[in-house]
Amino acid sequence: MSKIGIMGGTFDPIHNGHLALADAAYHEFSLDRICFMPTGNPPHKEGKHVLDANLRLQMVELTIADYPYFECSDLEIQRKGKTYTADTLTWLCNANPNDQFYYIVGADSLDYMDRWYQPSIIFQKATILAAMRNTQSLDRVISVKQMLEKTYNGTIYLMNCPEIDVSSSEIRSLVANHQTISGKVPSKVEQFIYDHALYV
Repeated sequence: MSKIGIMGGTFDPIHNGHLALADAAYHEFSLDRICFMPTGNPPHKEGKHVLDANLRLQMVELTIADYPYFECSDLEIQRKGKTYTADTLTWLCNANPNDQFYYIVGADSLDYMDRWYQPSIIFQKATILAAMRNTQSLDRVISVKQMLEKTYNGTIYLMNCPEIDVSSSEIRSLVANHQTISGKVPSKVEQFIYDHALYV
């Protein structure tokens, strides 16, 4: 049995915060590997411009190339229609019945996970690893965690993860305003963004 972490997200673009979160989850929970899974048609981004999925996938592949315990999947990109975490985890569990899955999120996601598509399936199929932010109240996060665990009979672990103050929206804004993104994204991704004139 393998313990596999799942890093889902739009990754528009992937940045050093994503990388630090995945690396922390891998080491803290002794995972065998972590799979980065860019979303294809994320429902929460409906009405917003999202970079072409294959470009986002290429940036993820560049990012993880030097990490033997990271891999990338185009499963959600290849799926037609909207991309839901519950469907992805169901497919993964059916295809890999002997593996154990850990879904990695920011702890702020816990506030609205009960409004995700079929949350009961998500908690049934995977253990949730949630990374705290410095601005969050530990008491509040623990309260939400306990409520979700009780409601969905799930398991949530809070991660000890160094917080890197960076977001994809910030990077897009910096590029659009011709400001540097050095140190916020992996150097290969930085070069890819400039070479393909993305976000300008």
